[in-house]
Amino acid sequence: MPTVKVSNLAPDVQPRRRRLVITARAAASFDPQGRSVAAARAFVRDTLQGWGFADIVDDAVVLTSELVTNAVVHAGTRAEVLCLRTEDGVRVEVADRYPERELPLHHPGERPYADPDREDGRGLMLCAALATRWGVEYTATHKHVWFRLDMPDRPVGTRSAGPVVPDQLLPLADSRVRVAVLQIDATDTICAWNEDAEIVFGHPAEKAVGRPLAELAAWPQTPGTGTGIAEALRLSRWEGSYGIRGADGRVIPVYASHLRVRDAHGEPSIVCLLVHDDERALLMSPVRVPIDGGHLADSRPVDPFEIFIGSPAPDDLDGLLQRTVERARDLLDADSAFLLLATDDETELEVRATTGLPSTRQRFARVPVEAGTNRYGSARMPAVHEDLAVVPGAVPLLENTGMRSAVTVPLKVEGRLTGSLGIAAENPGRYSNEDALRLQFAADRIALAVESARLGELERLRRGSLSFLVEASDLLAGTLDRDQTLALMAQMTVPTLATWCAVYTIADPASDPYLSYVLHEDEERIDGLKDLLSHVSPPEPVREAGARPWPSTAVAVGGETVVLPLLARNRVIGMLTLGKPSEEHFRQEILELAEDLSRRAALALDNARLYSERTAISRSLQRSLLPPGSPAIPGIEVEVIYRAAGEGNEVGGDFYDVFPIRPGVYGFAIGDVCGTGPEAAAVTGLARHALRLLAREGLGGPAVLERLNAAILDEGARSRFLTLLYGELHPQPDGSAHMKVVCAGHPLPLRLRRNGEVVPAADPQPLLGVLDDLELYEQTLTLDPGDVLLCVTDGVTERREGTRMLGDDGLAEVLTTCTGLTAGAVASRVLRAVERFAAEPASDDMAILAFRIPEQRRGD
Repeated sequence: MPTVKVSNLAPDVQPRRRRLVITARAAASFDPQGRSVAAARAFVRDTLQGWGFADIVDDAVVLTSELVTNAVVHAGTRAEVLCLRTEDGVRVEVADRYPERELPLHHPGERPYADPDREDGRGLMLCAALATRWGVEYTATHKHVWFRLDMPDRPVGTRSAGPVVPDQLLPLADSRVRVAVLQIDATDTICAWNEDAEIVFGHPAEKAVGRPLAELAAWPQTPGTGTGIAEALRLSRWEGSYGIRGADGRVIPVYASHLRVRDAHGEPSIVCLLVHDDERALLMSPVRVPIDGGHLADSRPVDPFEIFIGSPAPDDLDGLLQRTVERARDLLDADSAFLLLATDDETELEVRATTGLPSTRQRFARVPVEAGTNRYGSARMPAVHEDLAVVPGAVPLLENTGMRSAVTVPLKVEGRLTGSLGIAAENPGRYSNEDALRLQFAADRIALAVESARLGELERLRRGSLSFLVEASDLLAGTLDRDQTLALMAQMTVPTLATWCAVYTIADPASDPYLSYVLHEDEERIDGLKDLLSHVSPPEPVREAGARPWPSTAVAVGGETVVLPLLARNRVIGMLTLGKPSEEHFRQEILELAEDLSRRAALALDNARLYSERTAISRSLQRSLLPPGSPAIPGIEVEVIYRAAGEGNEVGGDFYDVFPIRPGVYGFAIGDVCGTGPEAAAVTGLARHALRLLAREGLGGPAVLERLNAAILDEGARSRFLTLLYGELHPQPDGSAHMKVVCAGHPLPLRLRRNGEVVPAADPQPLLGVLDDLELYEQTLTLDPGDVLLCVTDGVTERREGTRMLGDDGLAEVLTTCTGLTAGAVASRVLRAVERFAAEPASDDMAILAFRIPEQRRGD
């Protein structure tokens, strides 16, 4: 059969006829089961991050998730995933063994091949929306769906020297400049820590070496935005800002330059140079600056944006904002600068970048724009504040910072407020209206680029959030254990969404919230946090969705704390509390992501509760079907072993009973009901109780079983046929025992004589629950001292390993080795033989009932 290819291009992509150069490849196969989807996502994520493709990893994970779901869930075949690294991107192929499902041609007026409301087909829609190129290829045995994602273009290797500037304009630094030098090995663990690092951060080398860098680094990353610490440590070169936790627990802002190197043995490691963030000029790569009246050396006209920001412009929002505040500060020779972005409803401004301000003025803090007290002056118009001491609260961000004069200007795009840019000085009266016009000119140059970068960040955050929630849903759906669900909730929030979290649960509407789980990103602080929260009144269970602050805990713990209700099935079942240290704040996007997670987690937690309750009820009912205990029969050893197959089952279709009928006479039964589950258990209960009642009425074995047969048939559609071995046991004064047995379709009982001979102890007769007119007869035998009677269900004789089966002969062979053993030892040896017969766990219920007549002691 020839290969059929169906290829599609994104609307703005034209075919290019060139050879695809593959620089690396990775492949994996996944079985047709639900958990394979999560495994495939993890495989693609790890592969692309290892290749340094962090910019496109979220799109690749989402597309892979949909395509693998189509293969292993909808098509029900194995999925083969192949990742190919090219010079400018990555190609991912997902193959399954369902080639006959062709891609239908789409004609005008017909329903498209994929629809968002349909469960299948969405993978192709996502490919069309996200991929640079994609296609479907059919062969005689496989179907391949592939997509290609190209890396965004970005300038690399740009270098230049700065111009000569007067000494008074040089950047400030401490009189003794200290550069911390760290070396990170291939496992991301610190292997070198110089003297300056000890002085700057307070950790002696012996305490720092051997610890993962992630334990000390306060990395400013949220899902879908920027590069995480793991990705940064895989890049050949990285430069930027983050924080290092000092020995006193304080986060010290640093500017770092990472370089990946190889030692003489070829082993990779990372050399990190770190300085205080306000000394970043020591390490920051210089940028090209315009010369000769706004033209570069090549006489190319320069955009006013490049005049202000420099070239190349940062390719991420955080870098662009930080460069903006630094240039604004230098533009007007200010002591500090700050930039805030407006929320979607433009009612608040969110701090996104500062320079020269205390560390408490951190990112994502919010201030009102114009409504209420402490409003942000008039953020929609330029404003000059000659003395902030005269008008306190005019610029809330600058309160208690020592700044006296300030200029604030709006960032606007098409007349819409998108943010605010400001500079400030320690002296009053520093700025005039001309300074405000200069700053406004700069703000106009940067506003459109900032808004574009902000929208790009929101899109990356949305895609990262989607990937995060998909994986979270898979993890939560994979367990019905309450404690494991609580642990998963906490582990998914820390440290991705918060520094610490606590989960409170509510057993019923009349109960108080109970602190069920606490987690902190620093494991050494978990016990202290748990003790602290145990002495704080729990939050009020409020039904309104969304995050709300928890001031009492914020005061006790320090930092910002929010509470999200866990709502499931129209009631509050608990609260999820999240916290950050005092120098950090929650972004609105993170709170919205936490709200989505809390809804999923609440349903998973309630499902675990319902499962636990129903399991407890089921086990209680199942235990009621077991006999209360075996009576002690004078002169006879009795041993019972019962094993129910299936998770959480204590009673299945197999059953047994040993009970007194009248003085000196005992009844016993062992049976197997057709099928499993509640219906089989119901017949089990009917049979066991009916046998006791009928036997104690004085009926013989055949009459007991005939009446039980009629009772089963009376159940109608709920009836189940069953095999049953029933007997009466009469101990004799001479130490022997007379037995009367009826074997109705059940595996025959086996008698082990003292000489090792094994023989059947009864003849087969029709089973119960099938025929109306049933005629049964009773057989008698005498067990002599040393004899054993072994009764089992078919879970023992039908034990399989491939095509092999233990069978009646195999059981008899095992029994021949039990001469001289007690009844308990006989039953245990049979069980061990059954378990060792096959490597896989038993899939059927098993019951083993053994009677033994003890041998008479000499002199008795």
